[in-house]
Amino acid sequence: MTYYNDHKKVWVSVDVIIFGFDKGKLKVLIGRRQMDPGRGEWSLYGGFVAVDEGIDDCAERTLYELTGLKNLYMKQVGAFGSVNRDPGERVISIAYYALINVKDYDEELRNEHGVEWVDINSMPALYSDHNEMVMKALRLMRQKMKTEPIGFRLLPQLFTLTQLQRLYEAVSGQEIDKRNFRKRIKEMDFIEKTELIDKTSSKRGAALYRFNKKVYNEDPNFKL
Repeated sequence: MTYYNDHKKVWVSVDVIIFGFDKGKLKVLIGRRQMDPGRGEWSLYGGFVAVDEGIDDCAERTLYELTGLKNLYMKQVGAFGSVNRDPGERVISIAYYALINVKDYDEELRNEHGVEWVDINSMPALYSDHNEMVMKALRLMRQKMKTEPIGFRLLPQLFTLTQLQRLYEAVSGQEIDKRNFRKRIKEMDFIEKTELIDKTSSKRGAALYRFNKKVYNEDPNFKL
């Protein structure tokens, strides 16, 4: 027996907004669309949900296909279902955002998929409502970073305090007072100073820090 024959089918897809942080800039991964309609337009990476997978499973599969990375930080942004959002068919898309360290993404795989890191402040017009997806994801990430240290997903394992400050400035879109920022960092036991020095920016160098997940989990009293 079949059901719902009096209703037309609706396609369901996922689109992934992948954020990275490089050279003091917050970036998003986009590429030229490889299919009609909209072939050649800038677009997020996505795909259709298979009949035998959940939407979270589809998002994880799509992320892995694009990056080759597993266990990424990923959160759902929401559903986008305007009637005319896709000129091809009636498509409802579930958007997700993910955070990765740019250096972890293999350049050969990036070239294979034809995607590029673009500064979020100079992002071009994207296919359909993809710009709206990116901006909503950014708002959600900003809110999340005020209560959880998710920003460390965008940094290398070892980082300087300047890198950390630039990250929060890039995400918030606002300058942060250096003195107040560093004072607040010193109050956070889960940000540990190491004995290592980064000398890439000066002869004197800058101390390298790391995020201690174990300490954070024991006392998750975080607000920046």
